Amino acid sequence: MARSRILNQVNDESNGVAVADVPYRHRFEVYVEDELAGVAEYVDHDEQRIFYHTEIDERYSGQGLGNTLIRSALTDTRSSGRRIVPVCPFVARYLKKNDDFADIVDPVTPKAVDFVRSTLG
Repeated sequence: MARSRILNQVNDESNGVAVADVPYRHRFEVYVEDELAGVAEYVDHDEQRIFYHTEIDERYSGQGLGNTLIRSALTDTRSSGRRIVPVCPFVARYLKKNDDFADIVDPVTPKAVDFVRSTLG
């Protein structure tokens, strides 16, 4: 996890789960016992963090790691002073079920989608 920052609020040695922000890859990563189990990818644009893709390895599905990953990523986004744009369907579903972040969510706009596309090439 070189050049990453472990997010303390989820680093739980009892179950071996840790979430890290990896800014140079523009993603948050969730680990189980030092093995990469999933990612939440984003791009930053002005004061927004646009989440566009989340994936959990099928070996870890059904364990709640996606929710742990997204909750940590959104908490970190709030701490950084950015707003959330949920282009990713997983992030959007999480936000519908959990209103803890409603005050910092911006709607998905064509401009945000175009920015993601232009950034990714």
